[in-house]
Amino acid sequence: MSSPTRPGEAAALPRTGLERRIGPLQATAINMTQMCGIGPFVTIPAMVVTMGGPQAMFGWIIGAIIALADGLVWAELGAALPGAGGTYIYLREAFQYRSGRLMPFLFAWSAVLFIPLIMSTGIIGLVQYLGYLVPGVTDAGGVTPLGKVIGIGIVVVIVLLLFRKIGQISKLTTALFLIMLFAVFAVIIAAFTHFDAHQAFNFTPGAFSGGGAFWSGLGAGLVIAVYDYLGYNTTAYLGGEVREPGRTIPRSIIFSILGIMALYFLLQVGVLGSTPLEQVKTATSVASSVLEQAWGTVAAKIITVFIVIAAVGSVFAGLLGGSRVPFEAARDKVFLPVFGKLHPKLHMPTAGVLAMGAITAIGSLFDLTDVINAAVTVLVLIQSLAQVAAIIVLRRRQPNLKRPYRQVLYPVPTIIALAGWVYLFYSATTLSKLLSVGWVVLGVLAFLVYARKEKVWPFGPKEIREAFAGQPEGAQA
Repeated sequence: MSSPTRPGEAAALPRTGLERRIGPLQATAINMTQMCGIGPFVTIPAMVVTMGGPQAMFGWIIGAIIALADGLVWAELGAALPGAGGTYIYLREAFQYRSGRLMPFLFAWSAVLFIPLIMSTGIIGLVQYLGYLVPGVTDAGGVTPLGKVIGIGIVVVIVLLLFRKIGQISKLTTALFLIMLFAVFAVIIAAFTHFDAHQAFNFTPGAFSGGGAFWSGLGAGLVIAVYDYLGYNTTAYLGGEVREPGRTIPRSIIFSILGIMALYFLLQVGVLGSTPLEQVKTATSVASSVLEQAWGTVAAKIITVFIVIAAVGSVFAGLLGGSRVPFEAARDKVFLPVFGKLHPKLHMPTAGVLAMGAITAIGSLFDLTDVINAAVTVLVLIQSLAQVAAIIVLRRRQPNLKRPYRQVLYPVPTIIALAGWVYLFYSATTLSKLLSVGWVVLGVLAFLVYARKEKVWPFGPKEIREAFAGQPEGAQA
């Protein structure tokens, strides 16, 4: 067991080799940078089409409620179990009593797919905006072969940027966060310089009546909205590198969700009030169109560059956090050993970064909406619903676990999160649901092969190890 860490002390963890260098500002910046990126800039048109008009703005609010409820689940778990890998640790600690290593194995199995798939959507959207700047990157049919090659090249650059110490990375992420804020505020200000309130709030007749456009499109719209909020949990994945995790992780999660919710709502309303509805529905770079109408082509192109950089920052932050999942799993001998090795000088999980970068590059070759649906459905099955169960199980199984943050109004947020995730899974496309279930089934089969080889449950004894029980904040067994 490592020695206790005093509050505020940046300590290296002897067992992991990771260093606690991420403070409160950097933690919030990492979350918000990963959350925003290119997401709202490319999905606003899809939201408007899906929900049938300006009433799409309420989809962002409902999505934020689900994200905030789920964020409070993450906040308690992340504060109590602050280690690398986030959900991997929560599921390991909660489900070891009944199903051994099955749930953490399934999460690691799935995370190496859905985390880079979510990042690949950022690359797809980024290339769409590059089409506004560079001829030949996009055409009427979408992203061209040239655009796809450029997207893969950008993934390579991002992976190279990740080969740095965590202290350097946190500083770089803060700079990317400021660029993201500038890009978003620029589009919001540009939109409100020629804002038409009547146009923005001209809801489709009968939209809110039973069976109206709002209700019929709500499920599919929420899949998009919640996708855009994903990333508020990034610091939980980096729990082994966060200073004072009991305070920093919950605050970074809650602050980032509330901040991004405000930005998304202003952005959606601003776009609807400054751009004709039919133009919004068909736009591939709607933010650039808003900027061009307000300030001209030159200004639009300059700020579009910042939007592209913000998208790079989002993918950068997502791969940063995601790469820690197979690292923690490999240290537990639940994943390939190569993923448990750190770079000798940079102290970062080399194999995790490279593998997730490769899958991100492959995912960027597919259709944006298809990738979003596939990523979200896998995430719901093996992460979101499992964590709802984990917070309940841990309260019962480990009542003495130090919880620097306890979920406000428990279990109300947990129940809201559960209902939201079930509804999202139900609303996803049939193909994505079948693929996600199929992936989990393959994971169960792979686990049985692994368990038989390692002689663990169900082919051997369960290993009950309450790794965080009775430890001071910041310490890890």
